Amino acid sequence: MNKARTMLRLGVLWFLLSSSTHAFAQQTPNIIVILADDLGYSDLGCYGSEIQTPNLDRLAREGVQFARFYNNARCCPSRAALMTGVYPHQAGVGAMTDTAIPIPEYQGFLNSSVVTMATVLKDAGYATFLSGKWHLGHTPEHWPNKRGFQHCFAFLNGAASYFDFKPYRSDNWPPGNQLIVVKDDTPIQIEDDFYATDLYTEKAMEMLKNRVRGKPFFLYLSYTAPHWPLHALPEDISKYRGVYDQGWDQVRKARFKRQQQLGIMEQTTLSEKSDPERNWDELDPAQKRRKASLMEVYAAMVDRMDQNIGVLLGFLRDQEVLDNTAIFFLSDNGASTAGNMVFSKYTHSRFSPEAAPGTPESFGGYGNHWANVSNTPFRFAKSRVHQGGIASPFIAWFPRKYQPRLSFQQSHITDLMPTLVSLSGAAYPQEYSGKPIKPLQGVDLNPVLNQGAEMAIRPLYFEHMSNAGLLFGDWKLVRHRGKPWELYHLAMDGSETLDLSKNHPEKLNELIEMFNSWTSKNNILPWEKVIITSPYKF
Repeated sequence: MNKARTMLRLGVLWFLLSSSTHAFAQQTPNIIVILADDLGYSDLGCYGSEIQTPNLDRLAREGVQFARFYNNARCCPSRAALMTGVYPHQAGVGAMTDTAIPIPEYQGFLNSSVVTMATVLKDAGYATFLSGKWHLGHTPEHWPNKRGFQHCFAFLNGAASYFDFKPYRSDNWPPGNQLIVVKDDTPIQIEDDFYATDLYTEKAMEMLKNRVRGKPFFLYLSYTAPHWPLHALPEDISKYRGVYDQGWDQVRKARFKRQQQLGIMEQTTLSEKSDPERNWDELDPAQKRRKASLMEVYAAMVDRMDQNIGVLLGFLRDQEVLDNTAIFFLSDNGASTAGNMVFSKYTHSRFSPEAAPGTPESFGGYGNHWANVSNTPFRFAKSRVHQGGIASPFIAWFPRKYQPRLSFQQSHITDLMPTLVSLSGAAYPQEYSGKPIKPLQGVDLNPVLNQGAEMAIRPLYFEHMSNAGLLFGDWKLVRHRGKPWELYHLAMDGSETLDLSKNHPEKLNELIEMFNSWTSKNNILPWEKVIITSPYKF
């Protein structure tokens, strides 16, 4: 009798434990953050582009698409803010990762006063994976496996050929920046032919396929596309042959018209071109063909990234986990103005400035004019704190909880960490490994995502190498390095065409005082004072 009761109790206990595990797996969502590199605000179909992005368009249509989401203007600072939920200077990445600056706020790797979303989710029971670009420290003590990622296939540096990971930088670049790819905690050589965007997706799916079932997972899928060099596969390039023969002016106008039709730019005018002196009609036929081909390759890179996201969605569906997976997509900064100038500063002799765009022998960007198109309707681009540098597409997809809508809530890349903490049920620590952790600077977006709630007005600060700005409600304070402050009212002038600094001196001074207080509190220095400490001569 006692034996029968014992067996019954064991059976009930097994049932309760298995049910609890099953419920945990069903109720705790998997989380995927997909980061594009140098993707402009208007480069997706759902943001006005002619580029074919059906998979991201679907996520936007079925999820929450943000019209006013902001990043930190450049690769490393945005990644630091994304990973930690604090401003990049607070995390130790106020500039770049390869500048060897001995100032804590500019040291170029994550400090011990922050934790990553991978660490927080791992401690909450998640399996954590990274596939793609890291760019938050290239020495072993700063690899992603030291910052919460249990399994990773990580490209540690900022850029590389899409067809191999061989050296690409010339002797004009500082030492210690050899290309490194790591698998978990071991540097590896990639010998097989590959295309980087495909490779990162393949490695992500490989890790997820080998995961422990029944345990929630967090995947950070960090593409290098469409960051220079412009490398793409012939079958993708051919889809866009002739699409850009009309030139940058007409493509930009067409994108803006679609943005208005989509409802994301109803109160905004199209800003002037960043370089009005350069006219498409003044180019000769050979120049037009060359310039158009650059944008064809760029479009092919974005297209291929979207194709890979479609492959990932299909994989998740086949694994029967898609319905319980929240997906977030964004870009680290606005489009880049880099063109063939990269040859003079960066590139190895194995590349040729005369090579056909998109081929393995080429190594360049598409230049200022096409970047201006990518950032439609805004001015300027990557590294600047004007809208063209910091405005990002942002899509949050989780049909179980998030109802489809277009949101105009002003949101920031630091908001991802508190949003994931809330969604997962994790706890953000006040201290970690015996050291105090900086409080989150972002806010939880789940009330917006779940119910379409209104967010409280808050200041958003921006600073990168003395390009600086402050968003506070509808007002924006902004300046380019060494230039006077400008003032814009974004509700009336979302593309920053009318400087109101002389019309509203009181508001100007109020925002300048707020900005100066923030920089003083966080030891944010004029760039001229920072660079004198670096052995690398800028």
